[in-house]
Amino acid sequence: MKIDFNEINDWEEFEDLTADYFREIKRLDTNQITTVKVEPSGRGPDGGRDILVTLMIDDTIVTYERKWIVQCKFYDNLLKSHLDQINIPTLISEYDACGYLLIVKGSVHVGVTNTFENLRNKEKNGVAYEIWNGNHYRQILGFVGTLHNQYFPKYYEYSKERDLRLEKLKLEL
Repeated sequence: MKIDFNEINDWEEFEDLTADYFREIKRLDTNQITTVKVEPSGRGPDGGRDILVTLMIDDTIVTYERKWIVQCKFYDNLLKSHLDQINIPTLISEYDACGYLLIVKGSVHVGVTNTFENLRNKEKNGVAYEIWNGNHYRQILGFVGTLHNQYFPKYYEYSKERDLRLEKLKLEL
């Protein structure tokens, strides 16, 4: 069994999941994040909210800030037309961000991929443009067990049962 986005009711809950994910990542041992600030903005032109994520990262020499604009799209297949109302470079400039992350429930159409490729190729100031499709996001969320009970109760129950079976097998060895 894997994390199933069908357990998420709507786009607002999907955005809440994403905001909570970023609040939780500083607890992971796999990064050097010391502080995370998550600020949902007002509604954008497409009806959704932007999430502004500010990360303080300590590389043992200096602590520095990385600011990302995160947008969530609760579509099974995101088309380029879904992004046409958004001027991504203007958003980045407005928030003085160093990157833009698009998180999608499902897959992205080739037009979206081409748009991001063009943005990366034209970029001169080191701004990052990233897409997490549903499969990638599910893999990432698998490492943040603190969110499973709230957002993925079926997966959470499955994981608990699986862990109990594994413990039982270990004891039998």
